[in-house]
Amino acid sequence: MAVATVDHVVSRDEIVWAFGPDLEPVLEVEPGAVVRFETNDCFTGQITSEDDLVTEIDFGRVNSATGPVAVKGAEPGDSLVAEILDVRPIEFGFACLIPGFGQLIDQVKAPVTRLFRVEDGWIHMNDHVRFPARPMVGVVGVATDGETLGNGLAGRHGGNLDDHLHGTGARMYFPVRQPGGMFAVGDMHASMGDGEVCFTGVEIAGEVDIRFDLLKGKQGTWPVTELPDRWLPHATADDYDEALRLVSEEAARFLVDEWGFSIEDAFIFLSVACDAGVAQACKPAPGFGTIARFAIPKIEATPRPFRA
Repeated sequence: MAVATVDHVVSRDEIVWAFGPDLEPVLEVEPGAVVRFETNDCFTGQITSEDDLVTEIDFGRVNSATGPVAVKGAEPGDSLVAEILDVRPIEFGFACLIPGFGQLIDQVKAPVTRLFRVEDGWIHMNDHVRFPARPMVGVVGVATDGETLGNGLAGRHGGNLDDHLHGTGARMYFPVRQPGGMFAVGDMHASMGDGEVCFTGVEIAGEVDIRFDLLKGKQGTWPVTELPDRWLPHATADDYDEALRLVSEEAARFLVDEWGFSIEDAFIFLSVACDAGVAQACKPAPGFGTIARFAIPKIEATPRPFRA
């Protein structure tokens, strides 16, 4: 695979803590440009040992996102396309147990911090457990059309989507709601499982290379991700049943509006050929929602999210 030339670098010092309608770009690029984003870990360097606990950190410095970058020509009604070319974590990361958060929190003592070593594509948890690294980015989003949402939250703009599929090769379509789109990215994980049931992945700093493009005159209500073999709309709500309803409606809308399905056939196709899933569903998680996704296979009838 050819290595793309990086046209610009955005430092991890250029950050935003929330996505809103009034973001100002730190960089403006042409469609086709490749930008390298240096990213912080989710706690912005506050945890460096297992003695550092989440109860002692400044929660005003959580989930920084590097950027924003404006793409020339991006206008409301378009989709800003962000293709992840590479995700490179540093050599160590961490995971935490947070009091009050997660499905098993009543069975453990919290807070707890665990460090992980990342080396040669493997994550070393302890002397007995290692597993393959699966680098991805958790926070990916663009400016909103009105409200301002902190980077811990997901919404129609993206934000804290926390989908483990957002690694190298993912092509994400974000609905542009402000001129330039205003894209920012952060919250890298060396690995994260579906659900993220303790509310952290292997949190880590690193670098992300992204190629930008535009799809003029087309967009979803929510972000949609394209992979080599499938494409996936997302939706978020307080609880999974509502998030699943919203992502089912979004997936059906694509099938009907872009690929000519009747709503009845879309309903059946989603049930017999597609996979409902969850990106993040850590509960309890006071103040945070659940992210659902729907995987649509790339077949002749549904080859990509949008008809060219």
